[in-house]
Amino acid sequence: MTRREVRANAMKLLFAYSMRDDDMDALYHIAQDDADAEILVDDAVKELADGTLAHLDELDAEICRLSPKRNISRIPKLCLAILRLALYEILYDDGTPVNAAVSEAVLLAEQYTSADEDIRFINGLLGAFTREQKQNSAEDGSAS
Repeated sequence: MTRREVRANAMKLLFAYSMRDDDMDALYHIAQDDADAEILVDDAVKELADGTLAHLDELDAEICRLSPKRNISRIPKLCLAILRLALYEILYDDGTPVNAAVSEAVLLAEQYTSADEDIRFINGLLGAFTREQKQNSAEDGSAS
């Protein structure tokens, strides 16, 4: 699987996780046992999905902070899955460049959401986050 396919499958699992009462292991088994499943699961997909879930509270806190006017419960679950995944990659996956994580999140939104508003929301929130990160890095660099 390409990294893009890994990311898309992890996003689908995170979305399913937010919609069901099953734990992630159950979702992995469901996807693996269903020959017609639209979700492919391998170690890379599990690593990305599990990593995102391991930091869920932190990721949601960032989403809430960056979107003070929109309560997290009002953000569509698909958008949340995409945002959580992208923020996880930005914050915790050293192998993913920040710009790639943002671009891929926007591509996922374009592919899986039907509302331009959702795409703009994802792009805007992640753009604000990355600008903050760059500003903080510049300030830390000048303070040294």
